[in-house]
Amino acid sequence: MASSRRPLIAGNWKMNGLRQDGVARAKDLAARAGKAAPKCEVILCPPAILVQTVAEAVKDGSVAVGGQDCHAKASGAHTGDISAAMLADAGARYVIVGHSERRAAHHESDGDVRAKAQAAHGAGLVAIVCVGESEAQRDAGQALPVVEAQVAGSVPDGATPKTTVVAYEPIWAIGTGRTPTIEQIAEVHGAIRKALAKRHGGETGFRILYGGSVKASNAKSILALDDVDGALVGGASLDAAEFWGIVESC
Repeated sequence: MASSRRPLIAGNWKMNGLRQDGVARAKDLAARAGKAAPKCEVILCPPAILVQTVAEAVKDGSVAVGGQDCHAKASGAHTGDISAAMLADAGARYVIVGHSERRAAHHESDGDVRAKAQAAHGAGLVAIVCVGESEAQRDAGQALPVVEAQVAGSVPDGATPKTTVVAYEPIWAIGTGRTPTIEQIAEVHGAIRKALAKRHGGETGFRILYGGSVKASNAKSILALDDVDGALVGGASLDAAEFWGIVESC
């Protein structure tokens, strides 16, 4: 990873954790960060109902908090949804948008993701925009065109490295234990950086995270790649020791 881009390790807890274990996990990580002064930025993205609780648990340390999704509107008749402003009010500094599980289960389009990222920016949050190809698309040799199209459609025109992070998550590697080869990861991250630079005035400072079965055992080799600026971690983020091992790989 380039030294000019500070690495970012984000833990996506997905729909896991109750208040007691969420607070315990957050405090454990905050304590580790307080002792070791990690060289990367560390973010925890708990379920929405725990955002404020986790933010309070880590408020005196170097761990930040993010949401897992937000609505594109600031308020209104959207039962069950949460706005970016609500997340910010609860203590979040980041929000994930366009995760493949949201795109698939909730039928979110690139346009939907783009609107959510814009809402995040409007609320002062950094948007972590997720992109990634399916196994069928990868096998058909369409990985790069698919991901490049998602970047074009999902990242707002006014995005900057301060407001936006892109996360590449090959759908076929999420939660499966399968991981692309180092060459495959490098190829896609390089294509994403070129696509971002083309649309944003040659800007190469965007942080691009890798996600998809990241573990302490494989993080070091992945994070060593020039165009990989951190990781979006799913299952492994539920184990404080395992997640910390990924952080240390920076």
